[in-house]
Amino acid sequence: MPPRRLLLTPGPTPVPPEVLRAQAEPLFHHRTAEYQKLFEEVSRGLQRIFKTRSPVYTFTASGTGAMEASLVNFHSAGDEILVVDAGKFGERFWRIAKAHALKAQILKVPYGKAVSPAEIEEAVSKNPNLKSVCLQLCETSTGVVFDLKEIGRRLRGKNCLLIVDAISGLAADRFEMDAWGIDLAISGSQKGLMLPPGLAFLAVGERARQQMTGAMLPRFYFDLALYEKALKDWDTPFTPAISLVVGLKEALRRIEKEGLEKILKRSETLAEYTRGEVRKMGLELFAERPSNGVTAMKVPAEIDGEKILYEIREKEGITLAGGQGEMKGEIIRIAHMGFIQKEDIDCGLRALETALQKKGTQQR
Repeated sequence: MPPRRLLLTPGPTPVPPEVLRAQAEPLFHHRTAEYQKLFEEVSRGLQRIFKTRSPVYTFTASGTGAMEASLVNFHSAGDEILVVDAGKFGERFWRIAKAHALKAQILKVPYGKAVSPAEIEEAVSKNPNLKSVCLQLCETSTGVVFDLKEIGRRLRGKNCLLIVDAISGLAADRFEMDAWGIDLAISGSQKGLMLPPGLAFLAVGERARQQMTGAMLPRFYFDLALYEKALKDWDTPFTPAISLVVGLKEALRRIEKEGLEKILKRSETLAEYTRGEVRKMGLELFAERPSNGVTAMKVPAEIDGEKILYEIREKEGITLAGGQGEMKGEIIRIAHMGFIQKEDIDCGLRALETALQKKGTQQR
């Protein structure tokens, strides 16, 4: 057995002790005034994290559930959408769209590269029939953060919704839903919000709400009309993950106590430190526009990145993330968001450096 267990992946991330303790409290029934008071508190807290006055709906699901909800509640079969595919999670957006008979125009961006706001503006200008534009704040699989502020500025006034997957970027990279003109924003519990997986969130702006009434795609569990009705009483239409919501209350308290701006600055500082240490190790960064939530680095050509990660996890109890899809074995990713501390980063980097040196020696 490994001597410890340290998570340095971009989801799930470590959970603070007080959040774990809160989740271990005895359960209470969710159709009560006690739960409604709790749910009102966390729903208002989420609005402050998303930086929006719009409602934030909570699902018992992974973040992918909220991605699906962002499509099925605002589109009809045959609608045309633009999807930025710069990695596995951009790909997930168009796969969900395809499953629901939407016509996805795919703006393919090489892995590790950031989409240009001008490219998106041009694609939208060429197709006035587009109902929405879908992309990530941070493409987790590559460590790239997109310039959403500028993208939102360029799309302001266009007749299409701007849908953003902020699952990995929220509370790590700067994100301002209302100020940047974002219509739908998605997130999940297991990243910067410092919870286990199991909750997904969808913030819905007014322009998107107006488009809901004409959307004809079939839906049931993710039907926002049901969630909207329940939210008027600070409730959910289906059984919530009560313990996770209790934990969310503690996580939001922790965030507000430290201050979101300080947390964003801390993630930025840790990201800069990590990138500097990676360069000292002689490794090349993978992302041309790196996220403050996760750093991706290239693995030397003669080394199998997957084997390195396996050895570190089995021998040291430290879990780093590898590449996905065509990047499997080619990159290594280390997170610096949420409850991850500098000493955790140092442990991960030392283990990685030792493993790489050992592999290099063995192969020479």
